[in-house]
Amino acid sequence: MRTGTAVRPALSPLLVRMAARRATGALFGESGTLYLVDGRIVHAESPAAPGLDILLAAGGSLPAEGWREAIAQAGARREVGRFLVESGRLAGGELEICHLGALFDAAYFALAPGRGPVRFRHGAAHWLGPVRPVRVEAVERETRRRRALLEAVWPHPQVDTAPVVRRDRIRAPAVTRRQRAVLDLADGVRTAAEIARLLGRPAFHALLDIRRLAAAGHIETPRPGEAPPPPALPAWVADISDDPDVELLRRLRAALEAM
Repeated sequence: MRTGTAVRPALSPLLVRMAARRATGALFGESGTLYLVDGRIVHAESPAAPGLDILLAAGGSLPAEGWREAIAQAGARREVGRFLVESGRLAGGELEICHLGALFDAAYFALAPGRGPVRFRHGAAHWLGPVRPVRVEAVERETRRRRALLEAVWPHPQVDTAPVVRRDRIRAPAVTRRQRAVLDLADGVRTAAEIARLLGRPAFHALLDIRRLAAAGHIETPRPGEAPPPPALPAWVADISDDPDVELLRRLRAALEAM
């Protein structure tokens, strides 16, 4: 007789604890960072996922110079998102939609098995500022859904981080326009993360296309153990200063240099 439903373990026990305490700060891990305000996630970053600036620029919503100006004008106040809306560069709904997409995309990698958040810094804040806080339960639920979807499409995660190698097969099934764009960038050197940045798409979308292409025989699937480790975190994440002002300046500088 069934006595109950097994409770699945949290993707990050540390994240769950900080949410329960309604903490404000940043969770740092090997694959990304999650920013919390009052126990809710307000932003996420990962070296494996394109940043909000890339997604906005690719969608034609905000040119690079507009992003640079917003950082210069409002970054020190941690109000870049608010500045973009109040200055008329973006509509509020437009920013929310794109930001949520970037948040869930980066959170998927930040909560990767064995590489999730390992330390919490109280009071750390992102220069974007809150846009639309998201409950931790919603982020974990979406992350699990995405993992299950990728597993169902092609249960070989090594294609996610290995260089994407295209196969020449005459009888391989036809591909969609989105998949063709991925194949055109598959040069045996670029990874899924690099292809996503070049296309200006969320990294998870690129992973899904790559797994579908691998399942169809268009892309090589490396043997387990061949895939390289995920990209290292930027220096401003790996080396956190005790001085929040110094930390903020490092992030602003890194963001400006990246542009």
